[in-house]
Amino acid sequence: MKILYLYSELMGYQIPIFKEYVNKHCASVDVVYWDKNKFTNYIPPKIEGVNFYKRSQFNYKNISDLTLNNNYSIIYISGWMDFDYLRIVFAERKKGIPVVTGFDDIWRRTIRQSFGAICFPFIKSFLFTHAWVAGPLQFEYAKKLGFKNSEIIFNCLSADINLFNNVFEETKAQKQVNYPHVFLYAGRFEKVKGVDLLVCAWRNLLEKGLTKDWEIELIGSGSLLKEINTDGIYLRPFMSPNELASNLINYGCYILPSRFEQWALVIHEFAAAGFPLICSNICGAAPVFVTKSYNGFIFESENIQDLEIQMLRIINSTDIQLFEMAHKSHFIAQKINPEISAASFMAILN
Repeated sequence: MKILYLYSELMGYQIPIFKEYVNKHCASVDVVYWDKNKFTNYIPPKIEGVNFYKRSQFNYKNISDLTLNNNYSIIYISGWMDFDYLRIVFAERKKGIPVVTGFDDIWRRTIRQSFGAICFPFIKSFLFTHAWVAGPLQFEYAKKLGFKNSEIIFNCLSADINLFNNVFEETKAQKQVNYPHVFLYAGRFEKVKGVDLLVCAWRNLLEKGLTKDWEIELIGSGSLLKEINTDGIYLRPFMSPNELASNLINYGCYILPSRFEQWALVIHEFAAAGFPLICSNICGAAPVFVTKSYNGFIFESENIQDLEIQMLRIINSTDIQLFEMAHKSHFIAQKINPEISAASFMAILN
């Protein structure tokens, strides 16, 4: 069995899913991916049964030759804006090959989305047979675009859950004895991520004398670095997932204050690692991995006062309560993993 992936941005968390195809479903995978003008310059590892092709070195004829020389059982596409990708899947659909489009976008009632909801159902059948969505908010969007319930599958995105499950197992004993009172944000220092809102909320709590013995660290890089470099905020440079995982024993609560996040896989990662979570209500993964007052809290996006309130709920929690929340996050995280993601995709052929 052969699978073709036509990708926009390739990231490390997708690698375990590819391995599942090879090891559990006896498939080989060809992956064409954008390698220019992306947020990260990720270089995929060598994997037996998986071939990676850089889009900058692979034109339409190269991709077309792939489809001619390989009898693909199913095709996945994530880059709708790549006209060559669309030409390929249009040709393959005429052969009766299932074509799955994946997306993590959510329905926001923008002009572009509203226009798409009118036009897309008329062209969908010429391009795609199924939509592969990350969660319930993406399901709503897929329905708007004309996909039927039977044409929508879930679990499009999964964290490298084994990596972060190991963090939980390796840190839970020490955290039970001495729970770290340190908030953590790890990500890009950009306005869309709301990191400036987090800094403002923390400053307010400091000025009010409400932080007790809690501290906060921000890990990453970006254009807001100078703006957020202030007293009371500890900054650390960007870390790879493995580097970050080895340092998570030092932190007690993860915060994602984004102004907009279609999904936010990082929520799944830190849930698996066993962290109480605070995130904005605009994060697509929040309904899946954050249950209010159970394993974390959700605040209204851009509402600094609400963010302060949720941070105070963590600060005023006992270590026993925080440790229980950590366990609950880890438990919730297990509902999606690379094995389930791969099986969801392959179920289309079954």
